[in-house]
Amino acid sequence: MAQTKKELVQAALEQKAVDRVPVGFWFHFLADPEKQDAVADPQKAAANIAGHRRFYEAFQPDFVKIMSDGYFGYPHPGLAKVETAAELGRLKPLGAQHPWIDAQVQLVRHLQDIFGDEVLSFYNIFAPARVLEWSLPFYTKALLGDFIQQDKAAVKRGLGAIAQDIAALSRRLIQEGGVTGIYFSVQNIADVRIDRKVYAEVFAPGEQFILQTANKASRYNILHICGYEGHHNDLHWYEDYEAAAYNWAVAVEQLPLEKGREIFHGRTVLGGFANTAEGVLYTGDENAIKAETHRLLAAAGSQGVILGADCTVPGDIPIPHLEWVREAAAEQL
Repeated sequence: MAQTKKELVQAALEQKAVDRVPVGFWFHFLADPEKQDAVADPQKAAANIAGHRRFYEAFQPDFVKIMSDGYFGYPHPGLAKVETAAELGRLKPLGAQHPWIDAQVQLVRHLQDIFGDEVLSFYNIFAPARVLEWSLPFYTKALLGDFIQQDKAAVKRGLGAIAQDIAALSRRLIQEGGVTGIYFSVQNIADVRIDRKVYAEVFAPGEQFILQTANKASRYNILHICGYEGHHNDLHWYEDYEAAAYNWAVAVEQLPLEKGREIFHGRTVLGGFANTAEGVLYTGDENAIKAETHRLLAAAGSQGVILGADCTVPGDIPIPHLEWVREAAAEQL
C-alpha cells in the first residue's frame, strides 16, 4: 500500500525508505510580512489564512510550512526603551499567555482545520536576534556588535528573555495549535566582531533553548539556516543543533545537499533548488526542472532527503513548476 503524505514525510525525516522523495515549497502571503501587524489588524491574519488555503488547494503539498506573516515583530513594550546593552539586558519575557502568542496559536488552529489530518505542518519561527531585527525601529547591522562591546552578558540576558517567549510560543503551537513542529530560522550575524566563539557564547544558548523546548514537544522540527538575499552562513556553527532535518541556501553557500549532510552528522536534509527568480525552478521549462530534480537526487540519494528550495520562493512562480519537481522525484525511484 502506498505511503500517505504524512507517512512519506515522516519516513524521510526518520531516514527510512520512501515510495518517492517528498517535496515542499512555500510563499509569503502578505506583502512586506515583517512590517505587518496581524494582532492589531485581524484582516492581515485572514489574508494569511486565505493565502495558505489557495496554495494548499492548488498544489496539494506533501507537507506545509506555515508562514508567520504578520507576526514577525515582537510587541514588547520594553523595546521602545532599548538604546543600550544594559537596557536590552533588563527585558523580561512577555509570558506564554500573551496576545501575540495567543494569536499565532489561533492562526495555526484555523489552518489545521483546512489541512485536516492529511499532511505534516511546520510553523515558521525566528531566532531572537532576527526578532530584534524586525522589532527595533533603529536596528542597524552594527547594533548587536556595538551592544556586545558595551556589555556582552546583558545582550545574552536580553536575547534569553526573548528566547523564553519564543520557546513558549513553539511549545504552545505544537501542543495546542496542532502543528507537527517548528521551522526554526537562524542566521550568522553579519558583523566581523561576532565570530563563532562570540555567537556560541551569546546567541546559541537562547537558540538551543528554543529548539530543545520544541524537541520536547515534537521529534519533528526543522532547522533553517537562512541565506535570504545572498546572506552567507557558516553551517558548522549549527552542527550540534538537534533537529529532524536541516535546510540551508545551497545556491548561496555552494554547498550541495550531500555535502551539507556531512556537517549535520548524516541527518535528513531539505532543499536543493535556488529560491530566486534566476534559478531553474523559476525560469526553467518542464525538461529543465525535471533534469535538475534528477541531478539532485542522483547526488543526494532518495533516503533522508526532502526536495525544496533555499528559502521562500517568488510569489508568482507557476504551480506546475513545483509539480514537475514532484513528478520527477517519483520517476527517480
